[in-house]
Amino acid sequence: MKVDPTRVMENRFVRLEPFTEAHKEDLRAACDADPSVWTDLYPYSMAGEHFDPMWTRMHANQAKGVSIHWAVLVGGRCIGITCYSSYDLPNASLEIGGTYYHPDFRGGPVNPAAKRLMMDQAFGDGARRVVFRVDAINARSRAAVLKLGAQFEGVLRQDRVTWTGRIRDTCIFSVLKDEWPAVRDGLDKRLSAFEA
Repeated sequence: MKVDPTRVMENRFVRLEPFTEAHKEDLRAACDADPSVWTDLYPYSMAGEHFDPMWTRMHANQAKGVSIHWAVLVGGRCIGITCYSSYDLPNASLEIGGTYYHPDFRGGPVNPAAKRLMMDQAFGDGARRVVFRVDAINARSRAAVLKLGAQFEGVLRQDRVTWTGRIRDTCIFSVLKDEWPAVRDGLDKRLSAFEA
């Protein structure tokens, strides 16, 4: 399994580009549009004064091969971010996560369209298993992952300590390579209901 970090992925709803300085200020504005989500749900913050240190950390992690980040663009503007991480090359497994969208773009075609592109690339590049990790208290994200077609596997209890000190339980979901054709068809059917 080898995922190309320079690949641009695009469909009629979103464009995923390797994140660069060109995306920074639009992403900063998107992250500042919902400050409470960072405090209440995320294990780290990208709001306010936390944005620049996290931006630097993401670039460093990408340079070390720990993660691959994509800017999520709609209409030519960066409205969020998503990434691959937790590579397990011997077992052909990776995680899709680190996803945030401006609140105006939640609940529509953006997330299923972006995840459709990312899973297609991952499985096309040799992944056998794609994993999603979601905070147990994040009901919206848990529902979104299930709507993608992922299977719930269980809960890692007291898995992480968030930046606010809250101890987080993590729900694990996955899609396997042999499940991907049916999941892909379900996403395509779901996306066909939206107008571009």
